[in-house]
Amino acid sequence: MTTPKGPEASTDALKDRLGGRLLTDPVTLRDFSDDRSLAVPEGAPLGVVLARNAEHVSAALAWANETRTPVSVRGAGSGLSGGAVSYPGGLVISLEAMNQVLDIDVENRLADVEPGVITSKLDEEVRRHGLFFAPDPASVHLSTVGGNIATDAGGLRCIAHGTTAAAVAALEVVLADGSIIHTGARTIKNATGLNMTPLFVGSEGTLGVITRATVRLKPVPEGTPRTFFASFGDIESAGRAVTSIVSTNPRPEVLELIDSICARLIEEFEPSGLPQPEAALLLGQTVGPTAQRDAEILAATCERLGATRTHVQEGNDLLEARRLANGALMAGKYAVHCDVGVPVGQLVEMIRGVEAIAEESGRGVSILAHAGDGNLHPAVESDETPEDRARAEEVVDRITELAISLGGVITGEHGVGSIKHRELPLQFDEPTLRAQRALKAALDPNGILTPGRGI
Repeated sequence: MTTPKGPEASTDALKDRLGGRLLTDPVTLRDFSDDRSLAVPEGAPLGVVLARNAEHVSAALAWANETRTPVSVRGAGSGLSGGAVSYPGGLVISLEAMNQVLDIDVENRLADVEPGVITSKLDEEVRRHGLFFAPDPASVHLSTVGGNIATDAGGLRCIAHGTTAAAVAALEVVLADGSIIHTGARTIKNATGLNMTPLFVGSEGTLGVITRATVRLKPVPEGTPRTFFASFGDIESAGRAVTSIVSTNPRPEVLELIDSICARLIEEFEPSGLPQPEAALLLGQTVGPTAQRDAEILAATCERLGATRTHVQEGNDLLEARRLANGALMAGKYAVHCDVGVPVGQLVEMIRGVEAIAEESGRGVSILAHAGDGNLHPAVESDETPEDRARAEEVVDRITELAISLGGVITGEHGVGSIKHRELPLQFDEPTLRAQRALKAALDPNGILTPGRGI
């Protein structure tokens, strides 16, 4: 798909429609032009629309469609795939000001939210009603619900609750021409017409802009969560423990793998008492009335499979330390990140292959994983020069090819964005890519929505 060029004409017509919601000062343009990936904007956008409602988004998209202006969509800018990076001469639609929890329906376990609501804020509000929001990305204190939906974000609790898609009941979406549609329903069952909600979940802003969501909630489990850790002398043993745990009962709500490189960098970045393993650390959490017993059983399983030490404790302190990992890896010059998924049964083979690639390339590679669902985030050591980062990206490509060979995917939760767009042919053949692009062309015939990314 060819990226359309921004218009030569001024934004006067858009200003007439939006007034003070259109921002064009250079500082604002710079602040809204990137995300947390290594993708670099190629030039400044024309303006930033700080939307407060669906009508603002509709007016902005109608203008962009008329003028063939490329549009990037932004929540908190916490993405790691380059999906929110601005286009030169393009328009940025920011949803961060649409940040209200509109309604909590306790009886039906639903919440109506605007897309800019911070994930942890939604979870905090619904917990006052004895409910919780299951999606739990590591960036839960930064990421927005709309961004989670747009990328089908995963996170720490996926092993028990699935990705964000499982929590989305209905959406309000603004299409490329400015028209507003509604998908899904508040009911548990809905066999009416085409099920369009999953089409927009994970579409990364390529098909429409989400302006409201109805999300499903779950009851808070009884009792106090228990967190356990297990330290291993080699990372493959940790992988075998994961495979054993997920194939039997009890099943944890969280099961994370952190290698010794990442554990060290976390402690250097923000000392938090995270145990320092010989090679790898498994962190797990159990919930419910049997949480203590279940955690002890899982810790014993780890000991049987080679853990050199284990411990069970109350609370979330260890998981909060885990959430520091991305920042710690970036600060420690392990900045070129990967996001692949493999079947859990292939986890040990994937770990073994990543270790071999690291040795062959002569580069440090840290392995961090939502191990319970097979989603790995290897991070490759690199300095800040473009040449060295390009060589690190070659290592990432090899890791991605390995994941595909094991029946995996090129992205488990971060999305394709611009960073992984070149890797799409690794996973999809040409007829499949053509079908996806035909869907985009039907909803966005002028190709203004996040062009050249996602699909």
